[in-house]
Amino acid sequence: MRHIISIVLENEPGALSRVAGLFSARGYNIETLTVAPTEDASLSRMTIVTSGSDDVVEQITKQLNKLVEVVKVVDLSEAAHIERELMLIKVRATGKEREEMKRMSDIFRGRIIDVTESTYTIELTGTGAKLDAFIQAIEPSAILETVRTGASGIARGERILKV
Repeated sequence: MRHIISIVLENEPGALSRVAGLFSARGYNIETLTVAPTEDASLSRMTIVTSGSDDVVEQITKQLNKLVEVVKVVDLSEAAHIERELMLIKVRATGKEREEMKRMSDIFRGRIIDVTESTYTIELTGTGAKLDAFIQAIEPSAILETVRTGASGIARGERILKV
């Protein structure tokens, strides 16, 4: 099962490495990882997407809580949450392809953020499934480069992850 683990940790050198090391030392795979400082510059929020049984994720959570830098850990998958991912995709756009790429971008509510004579760079946000659907909807040979951030998530409603 896919889990989204959200971690608040001290924003200091080596903290990310220790969290990632915990996963690799135990043979757990990190599918995506995002991290950035919070509104408090001394803290960072890390979002990790991993797959495993509930028992495996519970074990990961317990191990994460033992790390000195970790302030709080929550498995967002346990309750209602919102997740989004950002993708920048550079596509070939020449001749009649230009209008088709513009149309596909509009259909998926993307924004064309860079234009050259032969390319468009499109910004898309949404669930991973939406971004995958965009990639499937366009001609594979038109894709020149793709960059994805990985999932970021937040709990819905009144539930918050705060120190």
